Amino acid sequence: MVRRTKEEAIETRNRILDTAEHIFHENGVSRTSLEHIARAAGVTRGAIYWHFKNKADLFTVMFDRIRLPMETMIERCRDNDPDNDPVGTLRKIFTLVLRETVRNPQRRRVLEILFHKCEYTDEMGSVIERHQEACADGRKHIEHSLRSAVALGQLPGDLDTRRAAVLLHAMITGLMGDWLFMPESFDLEANAPIMVDSFFDMLRLGSSLRVSTEK
Repeated sequence: MVRRTKEEAIETRNRILDTAEHIFHENGVSRTSLEHIARAAGVTRGAIYWHFKNKADLFTVMFDRIRLPMETMIERCRDNDPDNDPVGTLRKIFTLVLRETVRNPQRRRVLEILFHKCEYTDEMGSVIERHQEACADGRKHIEHSLRSAVALGQLPGDLDTRRAAVLLHAMITGLMGDWLFMPESFDLEANAPIMVDSFFDMLRLGSSLRVSTEK
C-alpha cells in the first residue's frame, strides 16, 4: 500500500509537470496560473503545492527535466574523449546541444518556453537566478576547455579565453533561440557541425580576440 501511494505521488507529480509544460508552451508562463494547471491536470491546487512551492519552483523542476539529461550526455562526451583534444570535445558537445534541440521534442518545447514564452517578472526571481547560474557554469566549462586548447597549441597562445568563452556561449544560445523562433529558416540539425566549425575558425583567425599587449 505504501509503495502504491508513493508510485501514485510520482505519477501525479509527473502529470503536473507534463501539463504545465504544455500549457506554458501554449499560453506563456505569465498568463498561466497554478489554477489553470490544476484544472488541466485533473488535480487540486493543494496537490500542486504538495509537490512544488510555487510556479517558479514548478518551472525550475520542469527545466531540470531537460537540463540534467543533457548534462549527463555532455559529461559522457568529456569522459569518453581524450584529454589531448579539448577542441574536438567542445566541438562534439556544441554539435550535440544543437542537434538535441532539434531531435528531442520535450527539450525543444521547454527551450521555446524559456527563450520566447517566459517573462522574467518578480515571481520568477528564482528562475532568473537558476538560469544565470547555468549560464555562468557553462561559460566556466567552456573557458576551462579553451585554456587547455591553448596550452596544447590547438588555439593561438594569445587568445583571450574569457572573452572567447562568453562569445561562444552567446553564439550557441543565440543560434538555438533564432532557430526556435524561425525553425523553417534553416536546417539546424544538418548545419550544426559546419556552424560549430566556423566558431573555432573565428577563434583561430580573429585578431580582435587576442589578449591586448598594450600597457
